[in-house]
Amino acid sequence: MTKYKLEYIWLDGYTPVPNLRGKTQIKEFDAFPALEQLPLWGFDGSSTMQAEGRSSDCVLKPVALYPDPARTNGVLVMCEVMMPDGVTPHPTNARATILDDEGTWFGFEQEYFFYQNGRPLGFPEQGYPAPQGPYYTGVGYSNVGDVAREIVEEHLDLCLEAGINHEGINAEVAKGQWEFQVFGKGSKKAADEIWMARYLLQRLTEKYGIDIEYHCKPLGDTDWNGSGMHCNFSTAYMREVGGKAYFEALMAQFEKNLMEHIAVYGPDNDKRLTGKHETAPWNKFSYGVADRGASIRVPHSFVKNDYKGYLEDRRPNSQGDPYQIASAVLKTISEVPTEGYASAAA
Repeated sequence: MTKYKLEYIWLDGYTPVPNLRGKTQIKEFDAFPALEQLPLWGFDGSSTMQAEGRSSDCVLKPVALYPDPARTNGVLVMCEVMMPDGVTPHPTNARATILDDEGTWFGFEQEYFFYQNGRPLGFPEQGYPAPQGPYYTGVGYSNVGDVAREIVEEHLDLCLEAGINHEGINAEVAKGQWEFQVFGKGSKKAADEIWMARYLLQRLTEKYGIDIEYHCKPLGDTDWNGSGMHCNFSTAYMREVGGKAYFEALMAQFEKNLMEHIAVYGPDNDKRLTGKHETAPWNKFSYGVADRGASIRVPHSFVKNDYKGYLEDRRPNSQGDPYQIASAVLKTISEVPTEGYASAAA
């Protein structure tokens, strides 16, 4: 029997953005445990904005697990928060109620800033560094500094060793800003892996004395880019049938649901979606081929392939909850009937 370190990880009850929480228990298993072998576990919800002190018990229900590459015999356990009965989802448990479809593929592009001493990493104590331009996909000390690349490379390795479908990294447009990408089939799987990748990044940077700033516009109304979490999506119908008529009907439905999407695409998005810095205005829907200033960017490959493939919703921001983002996309797609388009596409 081997003693395994089980790190139970969940989302707390803070609004508008939940925080990641985690605590460890030790359990013995003959081999790396399966999900069904992991027990429910309680925690003090009064300390996480999920219960009152006079009735503080909440329950963690394991829903996904990953090897923990930073610990010997470690297991990362993604959990949903349940009521004390262990069966009823807690009101803060967004994962339990979202739409899911394993045939719908999601790719999230998570942007963020490294922060140290209250400023983006690499910013001087007063004022600003040189304007944006050389930082995006940049290389060299003057562009990326002396520690950021070390962190993102280590984070990449941790994610891959944990089995997270991490698909790439790059320095972003603003100084101290980076991005990683995660792909998953189904909204729950993709969102679980984004949250787990966020957890690994935040835990990793503890030893560097650096924080991760996810706010979508941490530098305010300045000539510095904000941070998004662009949502690439593709259903089986979009990949296999598609067609211009279906695409146009889908875009019409996205426009109709503009405000429903903005409501779950992350807080303070009006500060980021201004029509500047590669964004569309938050209150106006648009789409365009290869247009990074549109709400939906349509890849050239999508059009060339008879309107089949994937689309990119550029409006979700870096603080957004991927569970709710993916669910909103799925809801809108479900409102567009597929009947009658196959013959048109042919």
